[in-house]
Amino acid sequence: MFDFDKWEEIFTSIRRHKMRTALTALGVFWGIFMLVILLGAGQGLQNGVEYQFRDDATNSIWLRRGTTSKEYRGLPKGRRIEFTNEEYDFLVENFADIEHITGRYYLSGDRIVAYGDQSFSYPIRSVHPGHLHIENTLIQDGRYLNQQDLDEYRKVAVIGRKVKDDLFGGEGDPIGREISIGGIVYKVVGWYEDTGGDNEMRIIYLPITTAQKVYAGTERIHQLMFSTGDMPLEEMQDLEGKVRRMLAVRLGFDPSDRRALYINNRAEDYQQVQSLFFAIKAFVWFVGIGTLLAGVIGVSNIMLIIVKDRTKEIGIRKAMGATPRSIISMVLQEAVFLTALAGYGGMLAGIAVLYGLGSLELDYFRHPQVNIWVAMAAIAVLMLAGALAGLMPAIQAARINPVVAMQAK
Repeated sequence: MFDFDKWEEIFTSIRRHKMRTALTALGVFWGIFMLVILLGAGQGLQNGVEYQFRDDATNSIWLRRGTTSKEYRGLPKGRRIEFTNEEYDFLVENFADIEHITGRYYLSGDRIVAYGDQSFSYPIRSVHPGHLHIENTLIQDGRYLNQQDLDEYRKVAVIGRKVKDDLFGGEGDPIGREISIGGIVYKVVGWYEDTGGDNEMRIIYLPITTAQKVYAGTERIHQLMFSTGDMPLEEMQDLEGKVRRMLAVRLGFDPSDRRALYINNRAEDYQQVQSLFFAIKAFVWFVGIGTLLAGVIGVSNIMLIIVKDRTKEIGIRKAMGATPRSIISMVLQEAVFLTALAGYGGMLAGIAVLYGLGSLELDYFRHPQVNIWVAMAAIAVLMLAGALAGLMPAIQAARINPVVAMQAK
Protein backbone atom coordinates (compact mmCIF):
# COMPACT_ATOMS: atom_id res chain seq x y z
CA MET A 1 0.00 0.00 0.00
CA PHE A 2 1.23 3.50 -0.88
CA ASP A 3 2.53 5.25 2.28
CA PHE A 4 1.77 8.96 1.87
CA ASP A 5 3.32 9.87 5.21
CA LYS A 6 6.67 8.29 4.33
CA TRP A 7 6.80 10.04 0.95
CA GLU A 8 5.89 13.33 2.59
CA GLU A 9 8.82 12.88 4.98
CA ILE A 10 11.17 12.14 2.06
CA PHE A 11 10.12 15.28 0.17
CA THR A 12 10.33 17.34 3.34
CA SER A 13 13.89 16.10 3.85
CA ILE A 14 14.74 16.94 0.22
CA ARG A 15 13.29 20.47 0.54
CA ARG A 16 15.20 21.09 3.77
CA HIS A 17 18.52 20.11 2.18
CA LYS A 18 18.23 21.35 -1.40
CA MET A 19 21.94 21.85 -2.04
CA ARG A 20 22.95 18.51 -0.58
CA THR A 21 20.24 16.71 -2.51
CA ALA A 22 21.17 18.50 -5.75
CA LEU A 23 24.84 17.56 -5.41
CA THR A 24 23.92 13.95 -4.66
CA ALA A 25 21.62 13.77 -7.67
CA LEU A 26 24.24 15.45 -9.88
CA GLY A 27 26.75 12.67 -9.21
CA VAL A 28 24.26 10.01 -10.30
CA PHE A 29 22.96 12.11 -13.20
CA TRP A 30 26.49 12.65 -14.52
CA GLY A 31 27.33 8.96 -14.23
CA ILE A 32 24.39 7.82 -16.37
CA PHE A 33 24.79 10.79 -18.74
CA MET A 34 28.44 9.99 -19.41
CA LEU A 35 27.74 6.27 -19.83
CA VAL A 36 25.04 7.00 -22.44
CA ILE A 37 27.23 9.53 -24.27
CA LEU A 38 30.27 7.24 -24.30
CA LEU A 39 28.27 4.22 -25.49
CA GLY A 40 26.47 6.26 -28.15
CA ALA A 41 29.64 7.94 -29.38
CA GLY A 42 31.43 4.59 -29.52
CA GLN A 43 28.58 3.17 -31.60
CA GLY A 44 28.68 6.25 -33.84
CA LEU A 45 32.39 5.72 -34.50
CA GLN A 46 31.81 2.03 -35.22
CA ASN A 47 28.94 2.84 -37.59
CA GLY A 48 31.16 5.37 -39.35
CA VAL A 49 34.04 2.98 -39.87
CA GLU A 50 31.76 0.13 -40.93
CA TYR A 51 30.15 2.57 -43.37
CA GLN A 52 33.51 2.76 -45.14
CA PHE A 53 33.27 -1.01 -45.80
CA ARG A 54 29.77 -0.81 -47.26
CA ASP A 55 30.93 -0.53 -50.87
CA ASP A 56 33.15 -3.61 -51.06
CA ALA A 57 32.63 -7.25 -50.17
CA THR A 58 34.40 -7.86 -46.85
CA ASN A 59 35.20 -11.44 -47.91
CA SER A 60 37.46 -10.25 -50.75
CA ILE A 61 41.18 -10.13 -51.46
CA TRP A 62 42.67 -7.39 -53.64
CA LEU A 63 45.98 -7.72 -55.52
CA ARG A 64 47.90 -4.68 -56.69
CA ARG A 65 51.10 -4.57 -58.73
CA GLY A 66 54.26 -3.24 -57.17
CA THR A 67 57.99 -2.85 -57.79
CA THR A 68 60.51 -5.41 -56.54
CA SER A 69 62.74 -4.30 -53.68
CA LYS A 70 64.85 -7.48 -53.55
CA GLU A 71 66.99 -9.35 -56.04
CA TYR A 72 65.60 -12.73 -57.07
CA ARG A 73 67.44 -15.53 -58.87
CA GLY A 74 69.76 -13.18 -60.67
CA LEU A 75 67.04 -10.66 -61.48
CA PRO A 76 67.72 -7.12 -60.23
CA LYS A 77 65.49 -5.23 -57.85
CA GLY A 78 63.44 -2.29 -59.08
CA ARG A 79 61.50 -4.33 -61.64
CA ARG A 80 57.84 -3.47 -62.21
CA ILE A 81 55.46 -6.41 -61.73
CA GLU A 82 52.75 -6.65 -64.40
CA PHE A 83 49.43 -8.54 -64.56
CA THR A 84 47.87 -9.76 -67.78
CA ASN A 85 44.81 -11.79 -68.74
CA GLU A 86 46.98 -14.86 -68.18
CA GLU A 87 47.23 -14.13 -64.45
CA TYR A 88 43.45 -13.83 -64.31
CA ASP A 89 43.11 -17.24 -66.01
CA PHE A 90 45.82 -18.67 -63.74
CA LEU A 91 43.87 -17.73 -60.60
CA VAL A 92 40.61 -19.09 -62.01
CA GLU A 93 42.21 -22.42 -62.95
CA ASN A 94 44.29 -23.00 -59.81
CA PHE A 95 42.16 -21.73 -56.94
CA ALA A 96 38.81 -23.48 -56.64
CA ASP A 97 38.04 -21.56 -53.41
CA ILE A 98 37.59 -18.33 -55.35
CA GLU A 99 33.89 -17.47 -55.64
CA HIS A 100 33.92 -14.35 -57.84
CA ILE A 101 36.93 -12.80 -59.56
CA THR A 102 37.59 -9.74 -61.66
CA GLY A 103 40.41 -7.74 -63.12
CA ARG A 104 40.44 -3.98 -63.55
CA TYR A 105 41.92 -2.06 -66.43
CA TYR A 106 41.84 1.68 -65.80
CA LEU A 107 41.62 4.26 -68.56
CA SER A 108 43.93 7.11 -67.59
CA GLY A 109 42.03 10.16 -66.39
CA ASP A 110 38.34 10.84 -66.86
CA ARG A 111 36.83 10.52 -70.35
CA ILE A 112 34.35 12.83 -72.05
CA VAL A 113 31.02 11.02 -72.30
CA ALA A 114 28.36 12.49 -74.58
CA TYR A 115 24.71 11.88 -75.42
CA GLY A 116 22.95 14.29 -77.74
CA ASP A 117 23.95 17.79 -76.71
CA GLN A 118 24.95 16.67 -73.20
CA SER A 119 28.59 15.90 -72.37
CA PHE A 120 30.34 15.26 -69.08
CA SER A 121 33.59 13.81 -67.81
CA TYR A 122 33.46 10.48 -65.93
CA PRO A 123 35.91 7.84 -64.68
CA ILE A 124 35.87 4.59 -66.67
CA ARG A 125 36.51 1.12 -65.27
CA SER A 126 36.85 -1.94 -67.48
CA VAL A 127 36.15 -5.16 -65.59
CA HIS A 128 35.00 -8.78 -65.66
CA PRO A 129 31.42 -9.83 -64.76
CA GLY A 130 32.52 -10.89 -61.24
CA HIS A 131 33.10 -7.24 -60.37
CA LEU A 132 29.36 -6.93 -59.75
CA HIS A 133 29.63 -8.96 -56.53
CA ILE A 134 32.88 -7.52 -55.22
CA GLU A 135 31.76 -3.89 -55.44
CA ASN A 136 28.19 -4.59 -54.22
CA THR A 137 26.83 -2.90 -57.34
CA LEU A 138 23.01 -2.83 -57.36
CA ILE A 139 21.58 -3.12 -60.88
CA GLN A 140 18.33 -1.12 -61.10
CA ASP A 141 17.41 -1.80 -64.72
CA GLY A 142 18.86 -3.79 -67.61
CA ARG A 143 21.82 -6.03 -66.84
CA TYR A 144 25.48 -6.08 -65.88
CA LEU A 145 28.36 -7.12 -68.11
CA ASN A 146 28.48 -10.83 -69.01
CA GLN A 147 31.04 -13.26 -70.41
CA GLN A 148 29.65 -12.98 -73.92
CA ASP A 149 30.36 -9.24 -73.88
CA LEU A 150 34.00 -10.06 -73.15
CA ASP A 151 34.30 -12.91 -75.66
CA GLU A 152 32.84 -10.82 -78.49
CA TYR A 153 34.55 -7.54 -77.53
CA ARG A 154 31.18 -5.84 -77.41
CA LYS A 155 30.96 -2.06 -77.07
CA VAL A 156 28.46 -2.04 -74.22
CA ALA A 157 28.41 -0.01 -71.01
CA VAL A 158 26.81 -0.07 -67.58
CA ILE A 159 26.32 3.41 -66.11
CA GLY A 160 25.76 4.73 -62.61
CA ARG A 161 22.65 6.61 -61.51
CA LYS A 162 24.47 9.97 -61.52
CA VAL A 163 25.57 9.36 -65.12
CA LYS A 164 22.00 8.43 -66.05
CA ASP A 165 20.60 11.58 -64.46
CA ASP A 166 23.22 13.84 -66.04
CA LEU A 167 23.01 12.48 -69.58
CA PHE A 168 19.39 11.46 -69.92
CA GLY A 169 17.64 13.66 -67.35
CA GLY A 170 13.90 13.27 -67.77
CA GLU A 171 14.08 11.23 -70.96
CA GLY A 172 13.42 8.05 -69.01
CA ASP A 173 14.89 4.63 -69.68
CA PRO A 174 18.53 4.77 -70.90
CA ILE A 175 18.66 1.05 -71.77
CA GLY A 176 19.50 0.53 -75.44
CA ARG A 177 20.59 4.12 -76.02
CA GLU A 178 24.04 4.87 -77.42
CA ILE A 179 26.59 7.12 -75.75
CA SER A 180 29.98 8.31 -76.95
CA ILE A 181 32.98 7.63 -74.71
CA GLY A 182 36.04 9.43 -76.00
CA GLY A 183 34.58 9.39 -79.49
CA ILE A 184 33.71 5.66 -79.47
CA VAL A 185 30.05 4.64 -79.37
CA TYR A 186 28.78 2.24 -76.68
CA LYS A 187 25.30 0.87 -76.06
CA VAL A 188 23.94 1.23 -72.51
CA VAL A 189 22.82 -2.21 -71.29
CA GLY A 190 22.16 -1.38 -67.63
CA TRP A 191 22.31 1.23 -64.91
CA TYR A 192 23.06 0.79 -61.23
CA GLU A 193 23.09 2.32 -57.80
CA ASP A 194 25.95 1.82 -55.37
CA THR A 195 26.08 1.93 -51.58
CA GLY A 196 29.42 3.74 -51.88
CA GLY A 197 27.70 7.05 -52.57
CA ASP A 198 27.52 9.54 -55.43
CA ASN A 199 31.16 9.22 -56.49
CA GLU A 200 30.73 5.50 -57.07
CA MET A 201 27.62 6.20 -59.15
CA ARG A 202 29.60 8.43 -61.50
CA ILE A 203 31.58 5.45 -62.82
CA ILE A 204 30.97 3.76 -66.18
CA TYR A 205 31.82 0.05 -66.51
CA LEU A 206 33.04 -1.47 -69.79
CA PRO A 207 34.02 -5.06 -70.72
CA ILE A 208 37.73 -5.38 -69.90
CA THR A 209 38.62 -7.11 -73.17
CA THR A 210 36.97 -4.32 -75.19
CA ALA A 211 38.87 -1.59 -73.32
CA GLN A 212 42.17 -3.47 -73.62
CA LYS A 213 41.74 -3.86 -77.37
CA VAL A 214 40.33 -0.41 -78.17
CA TYR A 215 42.40 1.82 -75.89
CA ALA A 216 45.68 -0.03 -75.40
CA GLY A 217 46.07 -2.95 -77.75
CA THR A 218 47.34 -4.98 -74.79
CA GLU A 219 46.19 -7.66 -72.35
CA ARG A 220 47.50 -5.78 -69.34
CA ILE A 221 45.48 -5.72 -66.11
CA HIS A 222 46.09 -3.11 -63.43
CA GLN A 223 44.44 -4.89 -60.50
CA LEU A 224 42.99 -8.31 -59.59
CA MET A 225 40.29 -8.91 -56.99
CA PHE A 226 38.39 -11.98 -55.87
CA SER A 227 35.90 -13.03 -53.19
CA THR A 228 35.93 -16.23 -51.15
CA GLY A 229 32.33 -16.87 -50.11
CA ASP A 230 31.88 -17.73 -46.43
CA MET A 231 35.50 -18.82 -45.94
CA PRO A 232 36.76 -18.14 -42.37
CA LEU A 233 39.44 -15.51 -41.88
CA GLU A 234 42.16 -18.08 -41.09
CA GLU A 235 41.52 -19.92 -44.35
CA MET A 236 41.49 -16.64 -46.26
CA GLN A 237 44.90 -15.81 -44.80
CA ASP A 238 46.18 -19.23 -45.89
CA LEU A 239 44.78 -18.64 -49.38
CA GLU A 240 46.40 -15.22 -49.48
CA GLY A 241 49.79 -16.77 -48.67
CA LYS A 242 49.35 -19.46 -51.31
CA VAL A 243 48.42 -16.88 -53.96
CA ARG A 244 51.50 -14.81 -53.11
CA ARG A 245 53.85 -17.80 -53.33
CA MET A 246 52.46 -19.09 -56.62
CA LEU A 247 52.43 -15.66 -58.26
CA ALA A 248 55.97 -15.06 -57.01
CA VAL A 249 57.16 -18.11 -58.92
CA ARG A 250 55.12 -17.17 -61.97
CA LEU A 251 56.09 -13.48 -62.11
CA GLY A 252 59.66 -13.84 -60.80
CA PHE A 253 59.92 -12.11 -57.43
CA ASP A 254 60.86 -13.08 -53.88
CA PRO A 255 57.71 -14.21 -51.96
CA SER A 256 58.93 -12.22 -48.94
CA ASP A 257 59.14 -9.03 -51.02
CA ARG A 258 56.01 -7.18 -49.88
CA ARG A 259 56.64 -4.29 -52.25
CA ALA A 260 56.49 -6.51 -55.34
CA LEU A 261 52.88 -7.53 -54.76
CA TYR A 262 50.50 -5.66 -52.47
CA ILE A 263 47.71 -7.84 -51.10
CA ASN A 264 44.81 -6.35 -49.18
CA ASN A 265 42.68 -8.87 -47.30
CA ARG A 266 39.42 -7.02 -46.67
CA ALA A 267 38.24 -9.62 -44.16
CA GLU A 268 41.43 -9.08 -42.17
CA ASP A 269 40.90 -5.32 -42.24
CA TYR A 270 37.30 -5.75 -41.11
CA GLN A 271 38.32 -8.11 -38.29
CA GLN A 272 40.94 -5.64 -37.06
CA VAL A 273 38.33 -2.90 -36.97
CA GLN A 274 35.94 -5.13 -35.01
CA SER A 275 38.70 -6.00 -32.52
CA LEU A 276 39.51 -2.31 -32.12
CA PHE A 277 35.91 -1.44 -31.33
CA PHE A 278 35.62 -4.33 -28.89
CA ALA A 279 38.52 -2.78 -26.99
CA ILE A 280 36.92 0.68 -27.24
CA LYS A 281 33.61 -0.63 -25.88
CA ALA A 282 35.41 -2.36 -23.00
CA PHE A 283 37.17 0.93 -22.18
CA VAL A 284 33.87 2.85 -22.42
CA TRP A 285 32.18 0.45 -19.98
CA PHE A 286 35.18 0.67 -17.64
CA VAL A 287 35.02 4.48 -17.57
CA GLY A 288 31.21 4.52 -17.41
CA ILE A 289 30.97 2.05 -14.56
CA GLY A 290 33.69 3.94 -12.70
CA THR A 291 31.66 7.13 -13.05
CA LEU A 292 28.53 5.34 -11.85
CA LEU A 293 30.36 3.94 -8.83
CA ALA A 294 31.50 7.46 -7.94
CA GLY A 295 27.86 8.54 -8.00
CA VAL A 296 26.79 5.60 -5.85
CA ILE A 297 29.52 6.33 -3.31
CA GLY A 298 28.28 9.91 -3.24
CA VAL A 299 24.75 8.65 -2.46
CA SER A 300 26.10 6.50 0.36
CA ASN A 301 28.06 9.38 1.90
CA ILE A 302 25.09 11.74 1.68
CA MET A 303 22.79 9.17 3.31
CA LEU A 304 25.26 8.80 6.18
CA ILE A 305 25.14 12.56 6.65
CA ILE A 306 21.34 12.51 6.49
CA VAL A 307 21.18 9.83 9.20
CA LYS A 308 23.54 11.84 11.37
CA ASP A 309 21.49 15.02 10.93
CA ARG A 310 18.26 13.16 11.74
CA THR A 311 19.62 11.24 14.74
CA LYS A 312 17.32 12.97 17.22
CA GLU A 313 14.31 12.56 14.96
CA ILE A 314 15.03 8.85 14.49
CA GLY A 315 15.44 8.44 18.26
CA ILE A 316 12.01 9.98 18.86
CA ARG A 317 10.51 7.68 16.23
CA LYS A 318 11.98 4.61 17.90
CA ALA A 319 10.83 5.82 21.34
CA MET A 320 7.29 6.09 19.92
CA GLY A 321 7.42 2.49 18.66
CA ALA A 322 8.90 2.71 15.16
CA THR A 323 10.39 -0.64 14.17
CA PRO A 324 13.93 -1.03 12.78
CA ARG A 325 12.33 -2.21 9.52
CA SER A 326 10.38 1.05 9.13
CA ILE A 327 13.51 3.09 9.82
CA ILE A 328 15.55 1.12 7.27
CA SER A 329 12.82 1.33 4.63
CA MET A 330 12.55 5.11 5.08
CA VAL A 331 16.28 5.67 4.48
CA LEU A 332 16.44 3.14 1.62
CA GLN A 333 13.38 4.61 -0.09
CA GLU A 334 14.97 8.05 -0.14
CA ALA A 335 18.25 6.66 -1.56
CA VAL A 336 16.50 4.68 -4.30
CA PHE A 337 14.23 7.59 -5.19
CA LEU A 338 17.13 10.01 -5.62
CA THR A 339 19.14 7.46 -7.60
CA ALA A 340 16.28 6.55 -9.95
CA LEU A 341 15.20 10.15 -10.59
CA ALA A 342 18.72 11.42 -11.27
CA GLY A 343 19.58 8.34 -13.34
CA TYR A 344 16.51 8.70 -15.55
CA GLY A 345 17.24 12.38 -16.04
CA GLY A 346 20.83 11.57 -17.03
CA MET A 347 19.61 8.99 -19.54
CA LEU A 348 17.17 11.43 -21.18
CA ALA A 349 19.82 14.15 -21.35
CA GLY A 350 22.32 11.73 -22.90
CA ILE A 351 19.82 10.55 -25.52
CA ALA A 352 19.00 14.19 -26.36
CA VAL A 353 22.68 14.97 -26.94
CA LEU A 354 23.10 11.87 -29.10
CA TYR A 355 20.06 12.90 -31.12
CA GLY A 356 21.73 16.25 -31.77
CA LEU A 357 25.02 14.58 -32.74
CA GLY A 358 23.10 12.28 -35.09
CA SER A 359 22.40 15.23 -37.37
CA LEU A 360 26.12 15.52 -38.16
CA GLU A 361 26.99 14.00 -41.55
CA LEU A 362 30.56 12.81 -41.02
CA ASP A 363 32.21 9.92 -42.84
CA TYR A 364 33.67 8.38 -39.69
CA PHE A 365 30.91 9.27 -37.22
CA ARG A 366 27.39 8.21 -38.16
CA HIS A 367 24.14 7.65 -36.28
CA PRO A 368 25.39 7.65 -32.66
CA GLN A 369 22.93 5.65 -30.63
CA VAL A 370 22.58 3.63 -27.48
CA ASN A 371 20.45 0.58 -26.89
CA ILE A 372 17.56 1.82 -24.74
CA TRP A 373 17.45 -1.49 -22.90
CA VAL A 374 21.12 -1.14 -22.00
CA ALA A 375 20.40 2.32 -20.60
CA MET A 376 17.38 1.05 -18.64
CA ALA A 377 19.41 -1.87 -17.33
CA ALA A 378 22.10 0.59 -16.20
CA ILE A 379 19.47 2.58 -14.30
CA ALA A 380 18.10 -0.60 -12.72
CA VAL A 381 21.61 -1.60 -11.63
CA LEU A 382 22.14 1.93 -10.37
CA MET A 383 18.93 1.77 -8.34
CA LEU A 384 20.07 -1.51 -6.82
CA ALA A 385 23.45 0.03 -6.11
CA GLY A 386 21.69 3.04 -4.61
CA ALA A 387 19.72 0.73 -2.34
CA LEU A 388 22.91 -1.02 -1.28
CA ALA A 389 24.57 2.37 -0.81
CA GLY A 390 21.77 3.42 1.51
CA LEU A 391 21.70 0.09 3.34
CA MET A 392 24.62 0.75 5.64
CA PRO A 393 23.33 4.18 6.74
CA ALA A 394 19.87 2.64 7.15
CA ILE A 395 21.17 -0.15 9.38
CA GLN A 396 23.14 2.41 11.35
CA ALA A 397 19.95 4.45 11.79
CA ALA A 398 18.01 1.35 12.95
CA ARG A 399 20.64 0.67 15.64
CA ILE A 400 20.41 4.13 17.20
CA ASN A 401 19.65 4.05 20.92
CA PRO A 402 16.52 6.20 21.44
CA VAL A 403 17.72 7.59 24.77
CA VAL A 404 21.13 8.58 23.41
CA ALA A 405 19.58 9.95 20.22
CA MET A 406 17.15 12.24 22.04
CA GLN A 407 20.05 13.65 24.07
CA ALA A 408 21.94 14.55 20.89
CA LYS A 409 22.23 18.24 20.05
